[in-house]
Amino acid sequence: MRLRLILLCTTLIVTHLVLHVALELGPVAPDLVVVALLLASRSLGSSGGAVLGFVLGLVEDAFATISFGANVFALTVVGALGARTRDFFVGDSIPFLAVFFTLGKWSRDLLAWTASDPAARLPLGDLALVESPLLGLYAAAAGLVFRVLFARRRGNR
Repeated sequence: MRLRLILLCTTLIVTHLVLHVALELGPVAPDLVVVALLLASRSLGSSGGAVLGFVLGLVEDAFATISFGANVFALTVVGALGARTRDFFVGDSIPFLAVFFTLGKWSRDLLAWTASDPAARLPLGDLALVESPLLGLYAAAAGLVFRVLFARRRGNR
C-alpha cells in the first residue's frame, strides 16, 4: 500500500470514530469505515481485505450494544469481495468509486442485517430499498470528497 492511501484510510477511520463515538452523531454521520475498507482492500488483496474487515468489524462491534458479531461478519465479507473488484475493474475513476462505495455500503448493511438479532432489526424492505441505498449514496459522497482531497495532483509528480 502506498503512504498516501494509508494516510487516507487512517483519516477516514479516525474521522468515523470521532463522528460516531465521540460526537455520537449515529446515522447522521456517513459510514466512513466501509469507504476506508473498500479503498484499502483493493490494494491489500482478498485475504488482507478480509483481515482488515475483521479488525474494523471488531472495532465497530466494540461500540455496539446489540448483535455482537454482525459487523465482523459483514465487514469481513465486504473486505474480501471488495478486493476482488481489482481483477475486473482497473483504475479509480470517480464514477466507478461512486458505484463501488454505494454498493459496498448497501451490501454491508444487508450482510449485517442477516447476522443481527431479529428482534432488533428493521424490516428487510425498509432497509434494502430505502434506508441502505440512501446511506450508501451518503457514504459514497463523503468518500469521494476525501478521495479527491487526497488525490495526487498531476502537476506535483
